[in-house]
Amino acid sequence: MNPALRDTLQLLRLPFSLLLLPIFLLALSQAPAVDPRQTLAVAIILHLLVYPASNGYNSWIDRDTTPIGGLESPPQPPKLLLWTTLAMDSLALLWAYFLHPAFACATGVYILASRAYSWPGIRLKKYPIWGFLTVFVVQGFWTYLTALIGIVPPGYWPDLLMPQHVGLGLAAACLIGGVYPLTQIYQHGADAMRGDRSLSLILGYRGTFVFSGALFALASLLFVGNLPRLQFLLFVLCLAPVLVYFAGWARQVWADIGAANFEYTMRMNFLAAICLNLCFGLFCLGRLG
Repeated sequence: MNPALRDTLQLLRLPFSLLLLPIFLLALSQAPAVDPRQTLAVAIILHLLVYPASNGYNSWIDRDTTPIGGLESPPQPPKLLLWTTLAMDSLALLWAYFLHPAFACATGVYILASRAYSWPGIRLKKYPIWGFLTVFVVQGFWTYLTALIGIVPPGYWPDLLMPQHVGLGLAAACLIGGVYPLTQIYQHGADAMRGDRSLSLILGYRGTFVFSGALFALASLLFVGNLPRLQFLLFVLCLAPVLVYFAGWARQVWADIGAANFEYTMRMNFLAAICLNLCFGLFCLGRLG
C-alpha cells in the first residue's frame, strides 16, 4: 500500500468511531419514530465520515509523536490526510443536506466546533474549560440531538423538545464529559509542551478521577429519571464492569501515577464503549421486539 494512503487511513482512526457509537444508539432507542433508510445514512455519515475526518484533522494540526486515542505510535500526517478530511466533510454535508437541511446544519455545527477545537487560530482544546465544554456540549448533547434530527421524520420533531430528550441528551453529555479528562490523563507532558492546559492537567491525577466519577454519577441520576425502569436496570448491569475497572484503575493511579498511561486509558475507553454499545444496542432490540 502507498505509504501516504496507509498513514492517512491510520490517522483517520476509523475504529475510534466505536467510542462515539453509544450516543447514536441511545438516540435511536429513544426516538419517537424512525425512518430506517435515513437511520442507516445518518449512522454512515457520522461514524464513517464526520468522526474520522475530525480525527484526521486533529492529527494534521497536532502532528503527535506520542500516543493518541487508538494509536500508540502515530505516523506523521501526509498532505493526503488534509485533503481527505476536507473531502469527507464535504461529502458528509452534501449527503446530510439531501436527507434534510436541518440535519445538514446540525452536522455542520459539529464539524465547525471540532475544527475550532484543534485549529491554532482558536484551539479550544488548549483551554481547560472551553475544551471540556466543547466536548461535553457538542460530542454529547448536540450529537444526541443531531442523531435524532436525522433519524426521526420531521413530523415528529416537536416531540424532541420533551423534557425526556433534554434529560437524555444531558446524560449523554455527562458520559462523554466523564470520559474526556480520562483520555488526557497520560498526555500531561505532551500537552504542557504544546502549551495546552488540558482539564486533566489542571485537575491532576486524583482530581481527574474524582471529576469523572462525579459526572458518571450525574449521568446515572439523569438516566434513572428519564429511562423506563427496566432499561435503567439494564444500564446499571451493563456498566458494572466499567465501574469496577474505573475504581481499580483509580486505586492504582493514586498509589502510583505510572498507572496513568496509554494502555490503561485505552482499556477504559474501549471497555466503556463495548458496555455502552451493548446496553443501548439491547435498548434498540427491545424496541423492535
